[in-house]
Amino acid sequence: MKKFLGRLWIEWTIAISFLREGRAQSIMITVGVAVGVAVIVFVTALMQGLQSNIIQRTLGTQAHIRLLSPDEVNQIQRPPAGTVQLLQEDKRAQRLRSINNWQQIIATLDQLPLLTAVSPIVSGPAFVRRGDGLASVALVGIDPERYQKIIPLKDYLLSGQMRVGANEVLIGSQLAKDLGVQVGNKLRLDTGQQNSAVVNIAGIFELGVRELDARYVYLDLKQAQSLLSLPGGVTVIDLTVADIFEAENIAARVGRLTSLQAESWIKTNAQLMNAISAQSLSTNMIIIFVAISVAFGIASVLSVSVVQRTREIGILRATGATQQQILRIFLFQGALFGFFGSVVGSVASFALVWVFNTFGPGLFYIPISIELVIVALLLATLTGVLAAAIPARRAAALDPVEAIRHV
Repeated sequence: MKKFLGRLWIEWTIAISFLREGRAQSIMITVGVAVGVAVIVFVTALMQGLQSNIIQRTLGTQAHIRLLSPDEVNQIQRPPAGTVQLLQEDKRAQRLRSINNWQQIIATLDQLPLLTAVSPIVSGPAFVRRGDGLASVALVGIDPERYQKIIPLKDYLLSGQMRVGANEVLIGSQLAKDLGVQVGNKLRLDTGQQNSAVVNIAGIFELGVRELDARYVYLDLKQAQSLLSLPGGVTVIDLTVADIFEAENIAARVGRLTSLQAESWIKTNAQLMNAISAQSLSTNMIIIFVAISVAFGIASVLSVSVVQRTREIGILRATGATQQQILRIFLFQGALFGFFGSVVGSVASFALVWVFNTFGPGLFYIPISIELVIVALLLATLTGVLAAAIPARRAAALDPVEAIRHV
């Protein structure tokens, strides 16, 4: 083992001496590798930051999974045996109804390790009045402690306090603007079911989605149940999961477990997922083409190096160097190109990310992880070794006598 390590050290020393002799070529290919690695790391970090920002903005205002009662369907009687029945069926209108045994379902879901938060909600349409002003809104009755784990409403408050209950509500900024109200003003809620209530505005929020800011009215769960004529009932159970990209699979499992209709954010935001997939595909294509160009650059430089050092290779073979040793010398050179190029490229990518985050448009923040840099370093080193394989085999196959005669 010690003897083998000694040989490796000699081969390593020879590889470095070859690189020093062709210093100009070595610097040029190292810079080329550095540029390729910098592009790969920066573009990957940019896409990750962009996707993370888009997902965060999307999921910041909605649950990862929503559980609802199954749709009501018409009950069609079977015709007598031996007869054919032709009919035209109109789908049944869906009424506002509660989830059966929702308390037991909540208790079961609380025990699932796949879920990070569970929140019962009662939601339905209503009108809000202030003087002559009238707006159509969506009442959302919540358990504040549970719902805060789904959507952190406190983080979206513009004014007032996160307080529902005792006839106090939270309304969106656009709705407040449309009705000309502020914290402390009163509103009348009317569900059109002979149920109405005068409530006080405890806080005004802004979720950043105009539709939600113009329609959502958050109130206490029990008061919403009373206004919507669903005493003790809930219409939706919101869930969050640790791995958001597993939401569809988890939704299917939870749906089978509870016999409820489960909708994940992936299903309800299909266009967003298509856009993210397209971005990921384009990023991967850029990485592949840059890696290929880097590999060809290393291979071309080492091919020239084999031609330039044919005589030295012949002398090494004549003094006892084996084909495997010659092979490893050039593989070491490829690895060195990849390693040092990736180190320089990683530093350059950190600089590019810093410039973007400091002087960029400020639309989103680009995080850059150590894991990404390590992966880039390993891939660049591996690419250097693979690119050196063909020139290395060519060098190892040289006949020592013919190589020494080479001028």
